[in-house]
Amino acid sequence: MDGGPHPRNIASTSTPATPVCRHSQQMLVTLSMVKKRRKPQGSNTFHLPGPPPVLVLPGRQYFTQQIASNTNPRHDVPPSDLIDQDRPSFYDNVHFFSDPSAPRSFRSNRRQKKFNQWQRWSNEVIPSLISPYLTYQCKSSSLHHQPVFQNDHVECMASCHRKTLEVTCVFFNYLEVLNIDCCPCTPAPLQLLKLGLFACAPIAPSLAVDLHVLELVRTLFVRITPNTTAWCEALEVFLTAQGYKISTKDNLRRRFSNAYHWYSVLVTNAEDHIYSLISQRLPSHSLGDEVLPTQPSNYLRSHCPVCFGMQDWQKDHGSRLKLDCHVCIDACFTQKRSANSRGADGLDPPNPTQSVFISDEEVARMEAHVHACRGSLPGHGTKRKKPEGDEDGYEDGMRIPVSTLDACGESFLAADEKREKASTRFFANMGIMALLCRHDCVLWLVNMTSAGEKQYYALALIKKLFEHLPPTMTIGILYDIACQLERSCLKYQLLEQGVLSRIVFSISVFHAYGHQWPCQLIYHPRKCEGFGLSDGEGCERLWSTLKMLIPPLRVSGYHQRLFVLNAQVRHLDGKNLDTFGEWLSRRWTRCQTKKSSAEHALRQLSVDEANIRPEWRAQVEHQTKPLSRRSKTNNDEQISKILTLERTLSNLDDSVHALEMQLCAGNTLNIVDFNLRLTDERTYQSKVADTLRRWKAALGIGQLTDLQQLRRSIFLQICLDAQAVKARLHERLRQCKFEIERFERSYRQTVNEHKLHVHAEASIQRRNPTIRKLVSTYNNLCGKLIDLIRRGEAPAGAIAPHSISLTGIFQLDVNDDIWQDVGLDGNDMAPPAWLADENMHAAIKFQLEVDRCNEEGARIMREHCVLQEWTMAEWDALQEACTHADENEDLCFHFDLRAHLLSGLVVHWQSQVRPIPCAWPLPDSWGPTPNDLAEAANMYYQPSCLDGTAAVYDSENDWESDDERENDELIDELEEAALAGAYMDLDSDSYDI
Repeated sequence: MDGGPHPRNIASTSTPATPVCRHSQQMLVTLSMVKKRRKPQGSNTFHLPGPPPVLVLPGRQYFTQQIASNTNPRHDVPPSDLIDQDRPSFYDNVHFFSDPSAPRSFRSNRRQKKFNQWQRWSNEVIPSLISPYLTYQCKSSSLHHQPVFQNDHVECMASCHRKTLEVTCVFFNYLEVLNIDCCPCTPAPLQLLKLGLFACAPIAPSLAVDLHVLELVRTLFVRITPNTTAWCEALEVFLTAQGYKISTKDNLRRRFSNAYHWYSVLVTNAEDHIYSLISQRLPSHSLGDEVLPTQPSNYLRSHCPVCFGMQDWQKDHGSRLKLDCHVCIDACFTQKRSANSRGADGLDPPNPTQSVFISDEEVARMEAHVHACRGSLPGHGTKRKKPEGDEDGYEDGMRIPVSTLDACGESFLAADEKREKASTRFFANMGIMALLCRHDCVLWLVNMTSAGEKQYYALALIKKLFEHLPPTMTIGILYDIACQLERSCLKYQLLEQGVLSRIVFSISVFHAYGHQWPCQLIYHPRKCEGFGLSDGEGCERLWSTLKMLIPPLRVSGYHQRLFVLNAQVRHLDGKNLDTFGEWLSRRWTRCQTKKSSAEHALRQLSVDEANIRPEWRAQVEHQTKPLSRRSKTNNDEQISKILTLERTLSNLDDSVHALEMQLCAGNTLNIVDFNLRLTDERTYQSKVADTLRRWKAALGIGQLTDLQQLRRSIFLQICLDAQAVKARLHERLRQCKFEIERFERSYRQTVNEHKLHVHAEASIQRRNPTIRKLVSTYNNLCGKLIDLIRRGEAPAGAIAPHSISLTGIFQLDVNDDIWQDVGLDGNDMAPPAWLADENMHAAIKFQLEVDRCNEEGARIMREHCVLQEWTMAEWDALQEACTHADENEDLCFHFDLRAHLLSGLVVHWQSQVRPIPCAWPLPDSWGPTPNDLAEAANMYYQPSCLDGTAAVYDSENDWESDDERENDELIDELEEAALAGAYMDLDSDSYDI
């Protein structure tokens, strides 16, 4: 654009026209709109009484008559601002509240005007401007040049009353004042849009902004912190230096903000309109009147083509993929919105755009459902009685014991729903919770209004996801407290069984080290089958991207906050779309490298590969068993079990003796069947006898000991307590050993890896006091047993157990006293191979890594095919839409524009995913013809800079270009999130949205 004004088809001047005196007008207004008159100084009352009401409507609606006179107009303000050019008519100015509880703040003149203007923008102006906007985009080639308009006079077909408006137009380097004749048939916003300008008001605007300026600001504000105050101030200073002056104070900021906001709404609706026309041509997957979808919805396809863009999601189900899709959930309490300090609710009208936020009504329904499910549980609301001793066990459906679940719940703040992470006194909205796919594409967000991380937010997101999925599609969910969420779902039946059976829960990689070791064995994604190399930390990367919005959204309105977040998510979706090919290529290379390294290390170990997986299953089974309990009646219970087992053994002896006598007498009809029966009885007898011998050895008693005399034995009770404590100590030390092994083998660490190690090491150190306390308790019990033996109060032949030294206990040597159960267990069993054999231990780790890499490789091959199928379907839908829009030049232009964009993506994607094999046979074509691809490649790789240099794609500028940058942003953001409870004192006048 050059420096001077462009010729228009209407009169234009560079300075405001001479104002014209207008006659006084009488208006019927509400009492709150009448300006109060002041009394002279020293009077008792500050204001004179207002005019009496002339009209009273039902609901105590009072109206009076006001005379607007312009006998002394201000010469520094355009005459259109002095009367009613920016003020709606009477029917726009008065809004009738049907709800008697409506807030009084809406009754003020400014709020009424804003609300009614918002309604007019949403319901009338924006829908009517979509088609003219698409036309202007077509004629200007997407704002590449200024279209030429004919100087034809705009005529009103209905002979409406016309009025002339003076509109100040803002360009990059100059201002221009236009005179526009408008009426209801040819409104000012429509006339201005045809000239490449966007109005600041829906009826009588006094300011319009060039579309190039608005498009620049819209592009800029999704990449930096949006701040219209700073932008307008800089623009005003620049225009002043060019010789243009806007004399009205704060005039540019308010009106420019309105124009920018509604221009953003218009562009969003126009893009959605074009996509809806294309999506109507996509293949339909409905089965008649069937309600359940047979394929993922178009909503999911549009947000992540790689996860949900397949034509048949059941294709290649014979592969190694246990789960069809991975998603992650997390909450962010830094994205808060401050409460209104004056006590108002601060609600602004909603924006007429599609949103990724789940509605408040759906969240409220899920909240009521959760409360109803928990309230219907017997005994809910009363404090659960703690069982005697340290009783442990499994809850229904869970694979880890209750003690582990309780410890995980205590170690995570997110698991405590009652903990307040933000004050409801200072904040109206506490944060947001997100549901993302494994490619970091936002699927849905939910606005959090409670002080804690309530489970019904996550459940609302899960329910919303399954409403858009086929009825048999399986999903892997990564959540930092997945163990607690699954526990609640099973205990209270929060989700339908048809949904819960299709979910596999796992913990995000970074948060896994805060969980107990048995929980990691089941929920860690590197140990859980089906998750490949997905880390579940996409939400943390999203929070890192959105952190620039924390200051302005802290003081924004409710719906404005959602609108800005939606715009940012929309921008990230487009950014991810361009990097899908690079993402798949990077993940494939990383997967193959890790797999090759793990297989090489596995071959170097002298371990039979057939024994690796059985040893891993044995480790999981052993380390997820409930811990032994200590009880005052443990002595009597064990003796009662032994007495019962002795009676069972006696009966078996009699049964075997009777069968032997029958065999000797020859009283058998079928000698073969009889011998088989006798063999089974002898085998069962041998097992019972072996069990009885081991139980007696565990109590430290002989075969001839009188068990009845041992009831209430103090020595035996202490001995059993020592066994329980030592069993707990074994498990704690094993957990500690497996967690700290990564530190023992770390020789070279990057900065990011060091941060991760520090985080995990801190989690381990928090558990050390528990281990030391168990050692102290065990040594005290051993001392009591030694004293009983010395005093002769122990059974004959009793041996005192060895105490445990704290020195070197965390090294967990096989020869340490911790493994010698002298005086406690008469059964000398060698430690298992998964614990004592270092080669087996390493082999298990490498085998798990190979398995996850195989899963990741199979998933990437599938995603390669899905991306190509999505592209072919989109291209076919585009071509069909173009065929049906031959007579509409504007639609054809936008369809062609999207076709060029899709062709450019295919050129970029093909070069990135070419080394990745396909999971199933596909044609060579991705949809676009060779000529389309050649044209797109020419535009993509040709010199596009002013100096003739080639425009090369710089992968290092990608927001997720490599793992090091990814982890660095992740760790830094998590460290910042630790300060989520701190209140940020922001100046509300410094930011505008």
